[in-house]
Amino acid sequence: MADRPRDPRDGGPDFDWLYGKQKGAAAQGTPGNGARNGTGNSAGRAKPEATRVMPVQQRPSRQSGGADSPPRRPVPPTPAPAPGPGRPRGRRPRLKTVRRIVLLLVVAWLASLLWVGLSFPGAMTRVDWEPDGARPADQPGSTYLIVASDSRKGLSKAERRKLHTGDDVGQRTDTIKLLHTGDGPNLMMTIPRDSYVPIPGRGSSKINAAFAWGGPKLLVQTVEQNTGIRIDGYVEIGMGGLVNLVDGVGGITICPKTKMVDPLANLRVKKGCQPADGVKALAYSRSRHAQKYGDLGRGEAQSEVIGQIGKKAVSVGTVANPFKLNGLKDAASGISVGEGMSTLQIARFGWAFKSVAGGSALTCGVPISDMYIHWDEKRSKKMFDLVIADQTQNIPEGLCTPTGLPKSVTG
Repeated sequence: MADRPRDPRDGGPDFDWLYGKQKGAAAQGTPGNGARNGTGNSAGRAKPEATRVMPVQQRPSRQSGGADSPPRRPVPPTPAPAPGPGRPRGRRPRLKTVRRIVLLLVVAWLASLLWVGLSFPGAMTRVDWEPDGARPADQPGSTYLIVASDSRKGLSKAERRKLHTGDDVGQRTDTIKLLHTGDGPNLMMTIPRDSYVPIPGRGSSKINAAFAWGGPKLLVQTVEQNTGIRIDGYVEIGMGGLVNLVDGVGGITICPKTKMVDPLANLRVKKGCQPADGVKALAYSRSRHAQKYGDLGRGEAQSEVIGQIGKKAVSVGTVANPFKLNGLKDAASGISVGEGMSTLQIARFGWAFKSVAGGSALTCGVPISDMYIHWDEKRSKKMFDLVIADQTQNIPEGLCTPTGLPKSVTG
């Protein structure tokens, strides 16, 4: 075993700082002599003090701090942004993206509707219709002349066979109607095509002859001079145009009061309301042999078809759908409108159609006195005067009948 370091008094180094300072006589002896002389007697020397363990001072950790260092303040977590009213936390960026997409879709939808709406009148053919010479003065409200032509122009042989129109060509009218809009109820008035009236420069004849002889101008002039009603707009549609228009709005609903079978018009329909495509609607509006009152009954069916087209054309499902509206615009290429008619006038005309199907409009025939289509002078003048004054709300119920015949005749 190694010797204990010597006493510094003997010239050795001082280790009191390590082993502690010895007291009394024991401090003066030389430690370890007994071990060296082998006697093992420790009576004459002091027992060295046991080695003491130096206290170890624990150093403060960075986390807990210490007495000599100030405690570190914890760093608070960064708070999340407060959500807005009604907005869940953490979804704000996603909602912003969704809103932007929705906004872009709405803008694109409105732009497409605007584009189709503005281009709609341009798809129609323009017709020179205003006659020369003296005309009735301006009147309150607006009155449009509606003409359905039986012209086969533009139809192929296959289409003529399909529509059962025959091979006859020419320029005649199947339908002549006046549509008046103003402060009172809208009025759809049918002028029987066989009405026997004076035609300017031609003597007296059936009114549809005016269209065959002089086109829209002579027909407008004939209507104005015989009714006193000023015409503000002109709309004409052919057979093919009617078929395309009905199909363009997705079909219509017809409600015949009886079963109708007319081989000449290719018509076979049951009693009651039922869907009709363009071909069936054309046959229904052209048939006179299956009608109780012939041409007079046909005029009522034609008003029904016109009203149904207007109802579908201005419905939300059509107006709010750019694809359907664009299809309707393509179908409108078969319609002719008067030169000078503005987009607003055309829109008002289309909107007035809806009232006919909705039942809020009056649907009347020109009051007649017999089946040979002579107008009843007194009753017809009364109706014309109320239209001129824009007082359709004052038309008596007995004066407005779908056929133009008195209720005493039709029951």
